[in-house]
Amino acid sequence: MIDFCVLGSGISGSTIAKLLSKKYSVEIIDKAKGVGGRSSNKKVDGSINFDHGLQYYSFKEPKFGRFLKKLMKMKVLKYWDGNHLDFTFKKKINTPKIIGINGNNDLNKYLLKNIKKNLNQEIINIKFKKTHWEIYGKKNIYKAKNLVISFPFEQTKKLAKKYLTRRLLNLGIKMSPNITLMLRQKGLQNLAISSMKFNNKLISWAANENSKKRFTSKENFWTIQATTNYSKKIINVYKKKKVYFSNLLTKEFSNILNCNYKDFQVFKIHGWKYSSNQISSGTKCYWDSHFKIGLCGDWFIGPKAESAWLSANDLFKKIKKTRLNN
Repeated sequence: MIDFCVLGSGISGSTIAKLLSKKYSVEIIDKAKGVGGRSSNKKVDGSINFDHGLQYYSFKEPKFGRFLKKLMKMKVLKYWDGNHLDFTFKKKINTPKIIGINGNNDLNKYLLKNIKKNLNQEIINIKFKKTHWEIYGKKNIYKAKNLVISFPFEQTKKLAKKYLTRRLLNLGIKMSPNITLMLRQKGLQNLAISSMKFNNKLISWAANENSKKRFTSKENFWTIQATTNYSKKIINVYKKKKVYFSNLLTKEFSNILNCNYKDFQVFKIHGWKYSSNQISSGTKCYWDSHFKIGLCGDWFIGPKAESAWLSANDLFKKIKKTRLNN
């Protein structure tokens, strides 16, 4: 029986798994085909790829900054250079943007390199059996002495409600959705734009994937993100009308660029129902030594990747302290 089972391979799940693996046996379970969670990377046509979740890494905390710079020296991450245009004209600190060499899930792949990963395994139930956990997937049952969940708050609450305190369940976390569109644009070459932020009712962000210098092409490839308000409006219905909403967002983007709508080809529209939490919960993580269950994720602290990493590190400290005292 393994020491720790970690549910979710996003930044918080990958980080806590790596930290725990230095001393304990650890396995990751994720419902996706690959690791990364909301830092997933989508490949099309062999070499073309889109960061359709997390757009880049930035930092405020020195510890996270040192971690990112370490991975840059190891050629896991790199700076995303070029022109990053902000048409919202909001006063913000211009922090460097850091991305994966091959995709923004490179960080997750690095952390989980030597850890067993159980992918394509959707979890439907969990049960605590006095001395251990039984984790029920659609295909397999897993057993572990301890359990860590790094899912978004709503999914965590649904899965583990009977094992969590009332205080945690009543935090009032409100996760915002995000709709992402992946596009090919014909006819434009060597466009001197890396990303754009908009003051638009439908579209908030556009990333020029060519500018990340992971592939070469005579065409431009874009990752478009809808605004939070518009994402909330369509998140529960977009799957039934993918063509309609894809065309609507594509037309809006073509109008913003003043380009021909027919020059665009839609690869995919994707929705993150529980993308981010904008407000701190007042705590960094959760650990219950009785049930041997821990929770970590960006939703504890804020919407940034840094928040997920900090949450996982704080959980590790709590686990380490508890287990050393037992």
